[in-house]
Amino acid sequence: MTRHSNGLRGVFLVAAELSRVGFSVADTAQNASGADLLVFATGSAQARSIEVKTNSSGLSYWLVGKNAKRQVSRSHFYVFLNIGWIKDGGEVFEYFVVPSTVVSRKMVVERGKRSTWRSFDRKSAEPYRDRWALLGLTKR
Repeated sequence: MTRHSNGLRGVFLVAAELSRVGFSVADTAQNASGADLLVFATGSAQARSIEVKTNSSGLSYWLVGKNAKRQVSRSHFYVFLNIGWIKDGGEVFEYFVVPSTVVSRKMVVERGKRSTWRSFDRKSAEPYRDRWALLGLTKR
């Protein structure tokens, strides 16, 4: 699976999970900066933007973009998704709902000779496992 198709799969898995737990969801244009999904509260004008980051290789971090440090808003969140496998060939999904303020504050920046890597560590994400209520929206 390519990196792009894995990321796209992650966006749809997060959208499905948001719908399952009671939110209304819309995807954005694939080239929209900073937001993959918009999440709505039923019956109100409240909305949240979500950027999805997906791992399917058992890494202990997710790469985040260079704008993660300054793209901060009380209405902007990251959902970090780990896709894992179990012995019978099935999959297990782990969702971490993290406010952009936390990502901005706790992201790790590593500078090399030719590149700069920005990441968010799984240890920092763990307290936000399945924390959909942090979105602060009224479910349907």
